[in-house]
Amino acid sequence: MKQQTLLKGNIKKELILLALPLLAGNILQQFYNTIDALIVGRYLGVSAFAAIGLSGTIMNLFIFVLNGFCVGISMLFAQFYGMHNEKNFRQEFALSLWAGLFITTILSILSLLFLKPLLHLMQTPDNVFPYVISYLTIILGGLFATYFYNLFSNVLRSVGDTNASLLFLFVSILLNTILDILFIAVLHMGISGGACATVIAQLFSACCCYLYLRKRYPGLICKKEDFAFRKTLLIQTLSYGIVSALHQSSLYIGKLLVQGAVNTLGTSAIASYTATMRIEGIVNAFSDSGSQSMSILIAQNHGAGNRKRVIEGFHHGLLLLIILGILLSAIMFLTSPICMMFLIGSKVKLIVAPGISYLKVISIFYLLCYIGNAFVGFFRGVGKVNIPFIATTVHITLRVILSYLLVDRLGLPAVAFATGIGWICVVIFHSFSYFRYQKHNKPH
Repeated sequence: MKQQTLLKGNIKKELILLALPLLAGNILQQFYNTIDALIVGRYLGVSAFAAIGLSGTIMNLFIFVLNGFCVGISMLFAQFYGMHNEKNFRQEFALSLWAGLFITTILSILSLLFLKPLLHLMQTPDNVFPYVISYLTIILGGLFATYFYNLFSNVLRSVGDTNASLLFLFVSILLNTILDILFIAVLHMGISGGACATVIAQLFSACCCYLYLRKRYPGLICKKEDFAFRKTLLIQTLSYGIVSALHQSSLYIGKLLVQGAVNTLGTSAIASYTATMRIEGIVNAFSDSGSQSMSILIAQNHGAGNRKRVIEGFHHGLLLLIILGILLSAIMFLTSPICMMFLIGSKVKLIVAPGISYLKVISIFYLLCYIGNAFVGFFRGVGKVNIPFIATTVHITLRVILSYLLVDRLGLPAVAFATGIGWICVVIFHSFSYFRYQKHNKPH
């Protein structure tokens, strides 16, 4: 192995160096789908613009599934990397290629078969329907590009090379922007041009990631003999990947269900909630990046059998996230009026006030979100991916039920209270699971 920097050295420093590129990547990722929307809206009109928004709702679900699967198996890559086990790393690489291609193909076929019935179920307006079909047919048919891009990016992250994965994300976004303008504004390909731009950009970045891996880490690239069927490794891969995919997709489905509760409050509340989600997206990016960096460091050291450094990695990561959580919660609470008026561009109290109330309530609980994500980083790193999934399921269930029960009486802040109560339960469950893990994994 060429790099083993995460198995020794200052843990806090390593976590921060890992997290900074991940943070930049998470923030950049939020602008990825916005590019298509901006260019389509500029050149193709309101109906096409609305189609991009609706398409994003469906497309993001599949992206969350594929990315979740890749994040899950990246923990195996990190563990094998920490073991100095190039053979198992290559075998896992080979398995993730053919198994992922098979899963993605099935997912593409099923999504295309059920696309029209799903759009009818969502009561898609007639003027938007053809645009959505044109866009999503290409996006869903090109899911393999999304999978390989996420796979290779997560392989790079698993070995601690988060700077490279950030670089290729930037390349993907830049290329997507250039191709959007070329296909839509110059070649007049319509909304299909935006979809083609996205698929080509992801495929190009996937190729860049792979070529970089071949040059920088040649010992990790699978060979012909690594493609042999291995039942035990397949079961392990599917257990990590599928549970992580369910974890990511359940988060997204939960958000969609909560959106349904918000929609009952009317247009003003919807606009206000949309603005708060963008603010939370930035705040969550810090938490998610810290959690991912913990997972990588812990997984490598777990693979290496360095239990002391695993626990130290969790404690240091937890402390850093607590400090960051307190700081960002305070900033969110104090700047909520400014943020809302900036994003909505209106001083109408009916629109701005619910969002301010929501942000002030949710900021009181946000520290619990950061603590919960620290536990997620730990459990993923040691291979207990089922625990974050169970915790997320509990959180989403409570959040949805309480949102619907309280929204008529409390308005938009009801969603904040429901989310906060869910986080309380998550932290309690994770704490109990952590102490149970410690009890059953005492050094002999």
